[in-house]
Amino acid sequence: MEPVNPPDARSRTDAQQRADDIRAFRRELARLDDEAVLPLDAAQRSALQRHHDALLGQMARRHDVDTSAQAQQISLGLRIASFLGALALGASVYFLFRQYWPLFSEAMQVTVLMTASLASLGVTVWLQARDASGYFAKLAALVAFVCFVLNLSLLGSSFNITPSDKALLPWAAFALLLAYTCELRLMLVAGLICLAGFIAARVGAWSGLYWLSVGERPEHFFPAALAMLCLPQFVSQRAWSGFAATWRLTGTLMLFLPMLVLANWGRASYLPLDGGAVEGFYQVAGFVAGAALAWLGVRRGWPEVTHTAVVFFVIFLYTKLFDWWWAVMPRFLFFLVLGLVALLVIFVLKRLRAAMLRSESAQ
Repeated sequence: MEPVNPPDARSRTDAQQRADDIRAFRRELARLDDEAVLPLDAAQRSALQRHHDALLGQMARRHDVDTSAQAQQISLGLRIASFLGALALGASVYFLFRQYWPLFSEAMQVTVLMTASLASLGVTVWLQARDASGYFAKLAALVAFVCFVLNLSLLGSSFNITPSDKALLPWAAFALLLAYTCELRLMLVAGLICLAGFIAARVGAWSGLYWLSVGERPEHFFPAALAMLCLPQFVSQRAWSGFAATWRLTGTLMLFLPMLVLANWGRASYLPLDGGAVEGFYQVAGFVAGAALAWLGVRRGWPEVTHTAVVFFVIFLYTKLFDWWWAVMPRFLFFLVLGLVALLVIFVLKRLRAAMLRSESAQ
């Protein structure tokens, strides 16, 4: 009899994880059988095989999961092609509107914009209900988002509405609606970027800057970064697989990228210090934040935060070493020092990993 849908296969990501676990279990079971640790008789082996085959078949039909390593390799190519295709189609729609827009009357412009937005949204919902893999829905969702962005921006220019940062808020809301309705992390990233832009622009406006000058003060992005890091801890994202990690990863990038800019361009800071002092402050802040978030990511089981923090810690470290020694050291000696620093980082991470393993074994 076909098994009921397992409780951990509520989404394609969960179903894929279950399929990967089954494949890993089969490999380990074969090793245990070879080592005569857990021998199974023919009836038990056959029952287990049938159960797993039924589960894999059911998840393949419902969620289009990969049941083999070869299928996973092809799926990786499909994801890359889907992402590139989504970008290409979005750019195509943008330039199509830009090229022929002046030829339309105002009534035709409004009609075309409204039709394009509603039609692309309808196609996205229709594809999401019929495309278990999500590749085509991702393409349609990005086109729908581009059409919605063009809808607001071109209507504003047609009726001479002053550009405002408030447009970022409906763009973010639309992208997040698509993300949570169709379970598309690409749209989640788009929505979070729009939301971060809006928050940064508001902070800049409150400090007296024009909203388009938001990039001149990277510190405007810190409130958005902290909000993205903290929100998944208070608002559960369990119903959407991978969304909490996407929030944290985006927030981590929003935190470190402005720090990296300010560590090399101190004049853009609000701090009442000279440029060199500001750069030194943010270099130290980058080291401290990298180490702290790497530890927090390990502690809480957030690999995306740990990996990003370690990468930026190394970037801050190498940037500082370049500032100190590139001009005064022979090239071979400089790169030798970089290699020794890399060995030191490896040694520290191995010690941290060993301490974690000891802690887990003690529990």
